[in-house]
Amino acid sequence: MPDTGRLRWPRRRPRAPAAPRPLLEHGAIPWLLAVAVATTLPHVGHLPAWLSLLAGAALLGRAWLWLRNGRLPRRWVLALLVVAGTAGIAWQYRTLFGRDPGIALLVFFMALKPMEMTTRRDGLVTVMLGFFLLLTHYFHAEDIATGVWLLASATLLTAALLRMHGGAQPLRGIFRYAALLVAQALPFMLILFLLFPRVQGPLWGLPQDAYAGLTGLSDQMSPGSLDSLIQSGEIAFRARFAAGVPDRSRLYWRGPVFDSYDGQTWRTSPASASRSANLPATIETTGAAPVDYTITLEAHNRRWLLALDLPVALPEGAALAPTFEALARMPVRYRTRFAFRSVPEYAANREESRRMLQQALRLPPGLNPRARELAASWRQAFAEPERISAEALRFFREEQFFYTLQPPRLGANAVDEFLFDTRRGFCEHYAGAYVALMRAAGVPARVVTGYQGGEINPVDGYLTVRQSDAHAWAEIWLAGKGWTRVDPTAAIAPSRIERGIGAALPDGEPLPALVRLDSDWLVQLQRLRYRWEAVNNAWNQWVLGYNAERQRETLASLGMADPDWRSMVRAMAALSGAALLALAGWTLVRRTRAAPEVRAWQSFCARLARFGIRRAAWEGPLDLAARVARERPDLAPVVDRAAGHFAELRYGTGRREHLQALRECAKRLASLRKKPL
Repeated sequence: MPDTGRLRWPRRRPRAPAAPRPLLEHGAIPWLLAVAVATTLPHVGHLPAWLSLLAGAALLGRAWLWLRNGRLPRRWVLALLVVAGTAGIAWQYRTLFGRDPGIALLVFFMALKPMEMTTRRDGLVTVMLGFFLLLTHYFHAEDIATGVWLLASATLLTAALLRMHGGAQPLRGIFRYAALLVAQALPFMLILFLLFPRVQGPLWGLPQDAYAGLTGLSDQMSPGSLDSLIQSGEIAFRARFAAGVPDRSRLYWRGPVFDSYDGQTWRTSPASASRSANLPATIETTGAAPVDYTITLEAHNRRWLLALDLPVALPEGAALAPTFEALARMPVRYRTRFAFRSVPEYAANREESRRMLQQALRLPPGLNPRARELAASWRQAFAEPERISAEALRFFREEQFFYTLQPPRLGANAVDEFLFDTRRGFCEHYAGAYVALMRAAGVPARVVTGYQGGEINPVDGYLTVRQSDAHAWAEIWLAGKGWTRVDPTAAIAPSRIERGIGAALPDGEPLPALVRLDSDWLVQLQRLRYRWEAVNNAWNQWVLGYNAERQRETLASLGMADPDWRSMVRAMAALSGAALLALAGWTLVRRTRAAPEVRAWQSFCARLARFGIRRAAWEGPLDLAARVARERPDLAPVVDRAAGHFAELRYGTGRREHLQALRECAKRLASLRKKPL
């Protein structure tokens, strides 16, 4: 052909048609639907109701289509559902980024994925998505029940993989094999748990909304702010004392301190928070010996550590604020253990900065004139601040005040209305009114919030402090004595300090049921609760609380004097290798101890492999016989007989004659190998 000078592009070779993807068996679909339910169900309580209903409807619809052998929705219908659901999630959370919207999207996609499952690849994607969803459950709960559910779900996911790739098998056999695979992973899980270098906090980065919803004390206080907290039975922290537990009247757990008041709300002033503007905290022991203890603090997303009043030795990295609360470097965003030493009798800051004392005397001008008049009369009658404080407590004790969680609302002159009109309130009402009276009388005072009391769990000996133990009290500064604790609530309801919140409030107040022990069945429930909380505490201490410090202690007790990451990696490699060798040895021993019919069938399959036909690990005897009939019809009779004998022996009521016949089939196959076919 003559050269015309034109550029010729080489012709593209036609692509070979792609191999068809294996279709998903009809019998494997219920397993994948069960996977979707097991991995999404624990999130129902944390998702919007409309999303939970939509996900449930999608899974039920797919189950109905499976029962009826119905046709799956078209792709454009699914695309519209994806767009609508994603838009709904974005509208619900005002974003698509973060913990909660991310989990919502995963649950939504898991619910819709079965609507397009046709191939084995689709089933594999569903299983992998299920494994990923299991990790997200620990964003909401880390207790034993969650761990058991996730372990069972992981076994179900493994069983679904076995069913999807192994064909129809007995249900018991699938779960037994899946449980065996999960059990084989347990030694490696234990090795990694003990030796993998601990990372303080979550292993992966989380957005700030991962800590949303954490309960605890607030950074401000107003009338009624503690009411909802008191009605919660959730655990705030647990404490373990090195010696005996102090008297309940001394169990004041110090939280945020407030010295700024605007007439409605108490806050921490910048002056009291500034270290440069205040004298360093000085705490002197004046009586009882110091108390050593550790607390296991639940996450509350704040910096205060709730030490026993007053701390003199702090954990590493913590600091003592000018107002004596123990503060961590970062907010407490996960359950953590801290060790403290506190003194129950003390003199705190006998010398105080003028700026701090001036702040502790400020009141908003023009408010609460009746309270100011009452405090002025006390100041004229008594020269000593101690006498003024005693007169205020006598006023609370002898007048008709009521201790209640359901006080009436207060207006602009909140202190006046409480002291002279309603006279019904909770601890923050009494602490706030007392501090306002002291300031009006010229006595420096401030509000302290925290927890008071706790209950001993007789099962494990830990002191459990709940949100219902939240409390507010006051401090006044006395010349020569420093800051002195005064609890006005003790003047109104001394049983609150002596026996707890349940004994102080009248019947009908909204308290957690187990806080009140006024019936036999509640006592029985409390005993069960003690046992359950002791088990959960052991889980928290030794599993969730296995931090870098506890890891060093554990490894030191096992003989690693000074463990670092290099020695831990070497130990991980050595132990993992030993575990692999042990597992391989166990597998070999198990193979040699296989049942006679299994050994005979394995021998038959080994001889069949010499003809170029290898049995897949998932392939059953009848499936193998059907494939041989298609690929090697000349071998079909002997393979069909051998498969029938093995199936009868393994899954039926086979007798010794079947075993002998199976062995004869193996010999027949060997003789066919020697003859030309």
